[in-house]
Amino acid sequence: METSGGIQASLSGRYATALFELARDSKTIDSVEASLTNVRAALEQSDEFSRLVASPLVSRQDAARAVAASASAMGIDDTTRNFLGVLAENRRLSQLPAIIRAFRALAANHRGETTAEVTSAHPLSAAQVDALKQQLRTRIGRDVAVDLSVDPTLLGGLVVKIGSQMIDSSIRTRLNTLAHAMKG
Repeated sequence: METSGGIQASLSGRYATALFELARDSKTIDSVEASLTNVRAALEQSDEFSRLVASPLVSRQDAARAVAASASAMGIDDTTRNFLGVLAENRRLSQLPAIIRAFRALAANHRGETTAEVTSAHPLSAAQVDALKQQLRTRIGRDVAVDLSVDPTLLGGLVVKIGSQMIDSSIRTRLNTLAHAMKG
């Protein structure tokens, strides 16, 4: 069971691969990916949900019940809901962000796309995301799926990672470079 980019080597990669294979076999890759996008948004926007996922103090049963209730509220598909329950039972909810990233990479690879991790200082509009995808497609010669995140400490600009390649056009990096150059 070889996967792209050595994703399976890590614990989160093995969970992501198992979920991906379930989704592929049941032809629900798109709905699982959409559900995982909702889960990721909940992790970013809800301190309560983030604490639930990260806390080692919550019992397995309580975590499973809370995750099931959260999944229902978010409209998560059955495959993803069951998977979240397994993570809660195995005390692996803390791996969820890495599992989501790995699943998205597997799904993109399955579609013949490359995944770019894009970090911006502010959320990007749909038009900006489309323009970025077009530029990346031109640069690397194939379709690109973007995994967006926001980091206000960048101040402005973008950091784009595609595989081992990184394009850092953030204002923070430019200011650090300028400060280093001024020190002489």
